[in-house]
Amino acid sequence: MKILKPVEIKEAGKWVRFTPYDGFKVTLTIEFDHPVFNRSPPTFEIDFAGKSYIGEIARARTFGFMHEVEMMRAHNLGLGGNLNNAIVIGDTDVLNPEGLRYPDEFVRHKILDAIGDLYIVGHPIVGAFEGYKSGHAVNNALLRAVLADETAYEWVEFADSDDLPDAFHELNIRNCG
Repeated sequence: MKILKPVEIKEAGKWVRFTPYDGFKVTLTIEFDHPVFNRSPPTFEIDFAGKSYIGEIARARTFGFMHEVEMMRAHNLGLGGNLNNAIVIGDTDVLNPEGLRYPDEFVRHKILDAIGDLYIVGHPIVGAFEGYKSGHAVNNALLRAVLADETAYEWVEFADSDDLPDAFHELNIRNCG
């Protein structure tokens, strides 16, 4: 799916947008009112033409607060969660003994979430995605807005791998070999 024109959704102090781009790029900014987040870069941008999802995004863990963990466990939720697959935040610090995998792991995880939300469309996206305090609901609303406007996108196929945007070329080679 190739994005042909800007489409933006704003709601409750959050915004997300698609813009045309010859590849796949994601830029996200997070904002949380907690001291842990003040020590971590709030913005991360990745252009998949030159960076690897596996190397840059896939290892970024979900995160939550200790008081949420206790509440979830009381309701038999999140039972598979532990300090190896999630970041647990206390009153002032990250509780995981090894700390963060990346200095900006929080925002990288939000990019992981956004990519999952966007790929619900069932096809790779050729375009740039930007968000501020984005989440599953607003990301879904953006996809719905794009799909509702037939002038905002087109379905594309690449007959020859030389025609692929750079962001997809390396992935295509890996999947074929």
